[in-house]
Amino acid sequence: MKKSIYLFLVLFALTSSVTVLNSCREKTTSEKVEDSLDEAGDDVEDAVDDTGDAIEDAVDDN
Repeated sequence: MKKSIYLFLVLFALTSSVTVLNSCREKTTSEKVEDSLDEAGDDVEDAVDDTGDAIEDAVDDN
């Protein structure tokens, strides 16, 4: 029983350390590019929404 508990603890510790090490890695270039493109897409979408709102306001005022 003791051996199985120790084995479980060792496996848990190894799994946890691998998970922590992988989550702390720096972003790759392709991930950075993807994030930049996503942000640019969001900015364009916001600009289109703002333009549409401005057009609707101009039409409502006339």
